[in-house]
Amino acid sequence: MSTIVATLTSAAPDISSGSWQLDPTRSSVEFHVPHFYGLMTVKGHFDRYEGTLNLEERPALKLTIDADSLETKHGKRDAHLRSDEFFDVANYPLVRFVADTVTLHEGTLSARGELHAASRQVPLNVEATVREVYGEFEVEAIALVDHRELGMTWSPLGILRAPSKLIVRGRLINKEVAP
Repeated sequence: MSTIVATLTSAAPDISSGSWQLDPTRSSVEFHVPHFYGLMTVKGHFDRYEGTLNLEERPALKLTIDADSLETKHGKRDAHLRSDEFFDVANYPLVRFVADTVTLHEGTLSARGELHAASRQVPLNVEATVREVYGEFEVEAIALVDHRELGMTWSPLGILRAPSKLIVRGRLINKEVAP
C-alpha cells in the first residue's frame, strides 16, 4: 500500500462543511521519481487537473489529472512518459485519486481511496495539512507511490527506482462563492 503524508499547521473547522475545489491558478501537482540508481531525481508537474473536497458527499475527495499535461522540460522523456510504457495517455487520458473515507482531525485531513493510472489502480492513504488563509484553505499532501504497482516498470538497466513522490499544494476555494 502507498501512503501520502503531510502535516496541518492550524485547525480548519469550516472545511468540514461545504464544497471546496482546488484553484489551479494557485496550486500545483508535481512528481519526483528517483533515477540513475537513486543518485538523481526526475522532477515534473501536471498542468491540467481538478480537485474537489466535500466531507458530506461520497466520494468526499477527488483529484483528476490530465495525464497528457505532464511536463519534465525534456520533450523526448515527456513523450516516453505519455507512451504505453507509462501513462498510456492514448487509452487512459486521466489519472484519478478518489477517496470515500475522509476525516478531519485537528487540522490533519486523512483520506483512504484509490489512485487510478493507466489501466491499474492502487490503494492509497493520504494525510494532508490544511490551514485557513483569509477564508480559503491552503493544502499540502505528499504521497509515496510504487509506480511499479501501476504497471510502470520500464527502466533501462534498472536505473529507475521506486517509490515516486506525488506532491499536491494549493488553495481550496468554496465552490459556492468561486468566481
